[in-house]
Amino acid sequence: MTIKLESLYMLAGLMFAAFALFNLQDRSNPRRVVNFLFWGIYAITFMFGGELPHFVMGCLAIALALIAGSGRLGKGRADSNSEAAAARREANAQRFGSKLFIPALLIPVITLLGTLTLKYAPFVETKNVTLISLVMGTLVAFVTALFMLRDSPVHALKDARHTMDTVGWAAILPQMLAALGALFAIAGVGHVVSDLVKTWIPVDSAFAVVAAYTFGMAIFTMIMGNAFAAFPVMTAGIGLPLIVHQFNGNPAILGAIGMLCGFCGTLMTPMAANFNIVPAALLELKDQNGVIKAQWPTALLLLIVNTILLYMLVFRF
Repeated sequence: MTIKLESLYMLAGLMFAAFALFNLQDRSNPRRVVNFLFWGIYAITFMFGGELPHFVMGCLAIALALIAGSGRLGKGRADSNSEAAAARREANAQRFGSKLFIPALLIPVITLLGTLTLKYAPFVETKNVTLISLVMGTLVAFVTALFMLRDSPVHALKDARHTMDTVGWAAILPQMLAALGALFAIAGVGHVVSDLVKTWIPVDSAFAVVAAYTFGMAIFTMIMGNAFAAFPVMTAGIGLPLIVHQFNGNPAILGAIGMLCGFCGTLMTPMAANFNIVPAALLELKDQNGVIKAQWPTALLLLIVNTILLYMLVFRF
């Protein structure tokens, strides 16, 4: 039996299906039916997306957008907000101290080890070994946390559901924007970007082309709210035709540092709601854009550094 990407989608779909059922049973949430529909539809896209016709999947995506845009999503009363739960958290904090970070640290460690070793395993789909390793790391961290805290999987899923209800529609924004980026690439937006660059940027200058690509990644990410949406457009428009083909740049280095440039844009835009607006809401900040204002100087500095690194490395390896 081979672990494939479809297996991960099914696992994620089952989790979202559980969120939907928990919402339907939560009578403290006056909008539980709307939440049930939202997370239930989202679960279907994961579990049966590969089997359903494209038209049906498109209708489901539109339904998600309509539910999210209606503003009718709500949340119930979390068990973790009770005095008993707060006392338990305080007791666990005193008992475990810094050891509470062990489950969180297990995720990147196992992901890295799996990426380096599982590609040689016959039971893992090689092209998706990193995603498979990430899910394995998450599962190991989940089991470890349950063992440490002597908690139940159902209670953990219920708390996760409350967190997702708090985040709301912004939780699915990266997936939607990544799909939109792919549509833009198919529609030829990358060629339009390439023509604009050739018109306004001296394409015989390698540094000018690199700067156009890195800053373009950041700006387009700020517009789209997601670097995954910007990547196919900017890479098809500038990265591949100019940096790789014209100047013989290394595509692996281009992709790695190019994505980092996009992430710099993520730090500077309210369109990246799940990164910048949701934390402000969860922390109850007075300024909705407080997270962005704190991040933009660092993001701009990193963008400049990434531009220099890309120029120094992409043509030399």
